[in-house]
Amino acid sequence: MRLSAISLRGVSKVWGSARAVDNISFEAAAGRFVVLLGPSGCGKSTTLRLIAGLDDVSAGRVFIGDRDVTQAPPAKRGIAMVFQSYALFPHLSVAENIEFGLKVRGVGAAERAQRLARVAALLGLDKLLRRRPAQLSGGQQQRVALGRAIIAEAPLCLMDEPLSNLDAQLRQEMRREIRALQRKLGITMIYVTHDQTEAMTMADQVILLRDGRIEQDGTPEALYNRPATAFTARFIGTPPMNVVSLPGHAPAGQWLGVRPEDIRIDGAGIDAVVESVEYLGADSIVACRAGPEAITVRVPRAVDYAAGKAVRLSWDPGAAHRFDAATGLRSN
Repeated sequence: MRLSAISLRGVSKVWGSARAVDNISFEAAAGRFVVLLGPSGCGKSTTLRLIAGLDDVSAGRVFIGDRDVTQAPPAKRGIAMVFQSYALFPHLSVAENIEFGLKVRGVGAAERAQRLARVAALLGLDKLLRRRPAQLSGGQQQRVALGRAIIAEAPLCLMDEPLSNLDAQLRQEMRREIRALQRKLGITMIYVTHDQTEAMTMADQVILLRDGRIEQDGTPEALYNRPATAFTARFIGTPPMNVVSLPGHAPAGQWLGVRPEDIRIDGAGIDAVVESVEYLGADSIVACRAGPEAITVRVPRAVDYAAGKAVRLSWDPGAAHRFDAATGLRSN
């Protein structure tokens, strides 16, 4: 049986009358890349802080490996952490920033130098070690923050929205770099983001949170191909799944779900009207309306549809998902 790197058992965090985290439980195996995903206010960053020991749990237990660390201070949990703000010391050089934690813990100069050389080579920081943070680009500052976490050689690394301050192209590059680094080092990463693209492209395991509770816990493929709830269906995917009420296509009391890329515009199916078209290069997003329901369709390349054009929409039976309208739970 493979040891879990991290395990939360019935963990809650209450601030006054508000339950920021509400009785959540999950496990992550060693060496996995785990993403805590969800909208603002869902409890993902609070959950990370509870794992780190930066906040105290109101109920439940936190295990790292086989140790119950619920009452342990952050320094005794064997973790490294990368913050959204990078938290670099402006008056220290890159080398001094990376080494700072080791120096505080009394690691000798020779070992610090060896570890620094390894980390700098790994992250491509060899030629930047004498610079100050103000002399670095956003991506370089992110690498320094990563280096400071990696040099600790902790088996568990926690990352709180580390790419949110970067532009879109640099975020894409850093996603690949962080994922490759995690695989190379074999460490466990718990990564917080509100960006489902980051979750889908980086994670082995996605834990989708909503209002302090776990909505679904599984692989990216599971959340995409078989969403457990209508919330998951609407949150995962770009554009998200259409979840609609269409008489004749979903039984009474149920919603029909179909992903935009599974819908065809052809001579069969339901009557709809085109409202707008967004051309994205490789594909186009066609916004349609079928009666009172808005339906989004994703089609390859450019299409020449004017607003108001009558079309018909169809999909294969196997592409249909159904959800209970009262509970939002999957029903097929």
